[in-house]
Amino acid sequence: MTQPLWQKSTTSINKKMMNFMAGEDVILDRELIQYDIQASQAHVKGLASIKLISDDESLQLIKELSNLSKAFDTGEFILDNRFEDCHSAIEYWLVEKLGELGKKVHTGRSRNDQILVATRLYLKDSLNQVIQLCKESAESCLNKAELGKEQPMPGYTHLQQAVPSSVGMWFAGFAESMVDNLISLEACLKLIDCNPLGTAAGYGVNLPLDRELTTQELNFARIQLNPIYAQNSRGKFELAVLNAMSLCLLDVRRYCWDISIFTTQEFSMVNLPSEMMTGSSIMPNKTNPDLVELMRGSYAVVQSATIELQSLLSLPSGYQRDLQLTKGALLRGVKKSIDTLSLFPALIECTQFIKESCESKITAPMYATDLAIELSQQNIPFRTAYQQVANSYDELENRTPLDSINARVSVGACRDLRLEEIRERLK
Repeated sequence: MTQPLWQKSTTSINKKMMNFMAGEDVILDRELIQYDIQASQAHVKGLASIKLISDDESLQLIKELSNLSKAFDTGEFILDNRFEDCHSAIEYWLVEKLGELGKKVHTGRSRNDQILVATRLYLKDSLNQVIQLCKESAESCLNKAELGKEQPMPGYTHLQQAVPSSVGMWFAGFAESMVDNLISLEACLKLIDCNPLGTAAGYGVNLPLDRELTTQELNFARIQLNPIYAQNSRGKFELAVLNAMSLCLLDVRRYCWDISIFTTQEFSMVNLPSEMMTGSSIMPNKTNPDLVELMRGSYAVVQSATIELQSLLSLPSGYQRDLQLTKGALLRGVKKSIDTLSLFPALIECTQFIKESCESKITAPMYATDLAIELSQQNIPFRTAYQQVANSYDELENRTPLDSINARVSVGACRDLRLEEIRERLK
């Protein structure tokens, strides 16, 4: 391992202890180093703006940081256990290339605000990806809802047949849910869109750092003002992001649960294409919805990351080294969210309901609610009508699924899905 940034002449290094403290941190930092480089360039510009370094020194540092970015992308520079973390690696590169000038990059900065700003930039990018995927998922559901609005299917409560519904209504429900998820995601993006760079180790520094400039350079909406709060927001903001993303995966889980049931031989209501299925290594007759099942399980992975963060955040104010352990849970949860949601629009598009099978599952007793409501419109008290219908289903035999769903005229129901209203909210 290269010399730690904090090593002093009086400091001795225990290799076993160092390996334990570094853990997998440097490997995880491969996800964050480009954001750290970006923030370092902004910091250098800030130092130049208050004349702590010259314009020429600033240009040299920024150019060499760009070279490091390219070297990392091409594999010329590898972030590995030679370094304690990506922050150490960046300073090491600059000192190797620029000598004494490279040692100036950390002026007025701590690794604490360094990791805060790198993580914040990463989370902004990740949230924007998830927002786009939610929009695509909602759009796919709306398209399928339009195609299926006159295609009857059974509606279930308690996994028991309840009333006739429609494929359009089923898809529209997921469309509206994804649109609502955007509210949480965008609120979360607004929450975290603040610049912690310049708060140092949580108490500020005795320099007039140009935080307005770095905020503008890094495209943050505002400055995170209080240095103590900046430190205390580590883990808190990550938790907010995972919670917002988990709401999306909660809907994916429910969608996949439904598909898992509807594709069984017992239901036979949905077909998935062969590329969405796998087989058995021993049973030649099997096709299995493994993809759907793994997507369904993604929610649990993100929830476990959320719980890990919650457990770690039982801490006093200020930086504590425990916070390093939030990184693995965060990156794991975000990656699982993006990987899963990137497949969701394609799964929606290829979900095909089988018309004949869906209609055959709608039996006469499922029209009972329709009849009870019709009788109540004839000035018969609803509870009396309910009891009357419950005693005999004879009057229900000649009804059709299409008539039933077309009679459901309440707002949002089968006859009035309000797809354009949902689409308008999506905009």
